[in-house]
Amino acid sequence: MAFQKQATVLGCPVYYQVGTNAKKYTLKDNGFTETNSGNFQMIRPLDATPQSKQGFKLKITIASDLKTLKMSITTADGLKAVNLFKGDQFEMNREKFYFLMDGMIDRGCFIKVA
Repeated sequence: MAFQKQATVLGCPVYYQVGTNAKKYTLKDNGFTETNSGNFQMIRPLDATPQSKQGFKLKITIASDLKTLKMSITTADGLKAVNLFKGDQFEMNREKFYFLMDGMIDRGCFIKVA
């Protein structure tokens, strides 16, 4: 998956882009870690219980220039992308995804695009 100016997860109708005021320290303060290649990556579980290792994970990577990103929701092992927006069985996971994204929008990491 290539970096894009706007990105979303599989099945989600809302697109996100990196906030215009996002800085490296802002990303680090919000749980992103710097990779060896200089990109910033965050992996968060979308489980009811954070200690569980069984559920889905939200993975967001922002390029080192802080202009492009890629994001996905994967299985616990990170090998397969998952569509949480299909059916009612993942309602709680969808709510947690939107909660996490809204929190990062409030802190200036992302901007919601249509």
